[in-house]
Amino acid sequence: MAGHSKFKNIMHRKGAQDKKRSKIFSKLSKEITVAAKMGSPDPDMNPRLRSAIAAARAQNMPNDNIDRAISKSQSNDENYDEVRYEGFGTGGVGVIVEALTDNRNRTASEVRSLFSKHGGNLGETGAVSFMFDRVGEIQYPADAASSDDMFEAALEAGADDCESGEEGHTLYCDAESLHEIGAQLEKQFGEPSSARIIWRPQNSIELDDEKGEKLIKMLEALEDNDDVQNVYANFEVSDSVLEMLEG
Repeated sequence: MAGHSKFKNIMHRKGAQDKKRSKIFSKLSKEITVAAKMGSPDPDMNPRLRSAIAAARAQNMPNDNIDRAISKSQSNDENYDEVRYEGFGTGGVGVIVEALTDNRNRTASEVRSLFSKHGGNLGETGAVSFMFDRVGEIQYPADAASSDDMFEAALEAGADDCESGEEGHTLYCDAESLHEIGAQLEKQFGEPSSARIIWRPQNSIELDDEKGEKLIKMLEALEDNDDVQNVYANFEVSDSVLEMLEG
């Protein structure tokens, strides 16, 4: 999964470099609005909203934007459906796409078109998700703690796994325990840069450079869609492909 993790980090950096901050803010605002609408508009009472706000702050979204997104949740004008698409990319890589949409037909058509355009194909719900685990993911910047201290804290809090590297610390835990474990870690290390429920691949498919480049371009196109919130895939590619795309 390392390849995909690096891909996500590259996308975030490219988003800032390419001045796509408004699109990033739009997606984050939508998630905040939906989280507040489905639960309480008070983040202290709503774990999903708390996670959405943490993700927004990690992208330096102004507090005014966050407050506006929460306010929209109290209006009947902002209604979005949560939908999930599953399919296959180049090399048989499994891809899961999560979206928030006000028009299911439009979004399904656009996602299907993007899969087809990049050599993939959209499947039925359940065609891919069995190859992933639904888990909690908590991320901290590298300077939050040493790898040993973070590992020990993760173990004590009840996390299942902890991966540390130059780009930061990523902890995995049971999805139902995410916010309980997150609260324990927050007491020691402060607010995380991200705390959310994700699809984590059970195994990864290694792709050669040509297939890897083709797949990542499809993932980029999917993430660039206004309705798409998250994209997950079970693949590994060489660092040279990632460095080329980042450059």
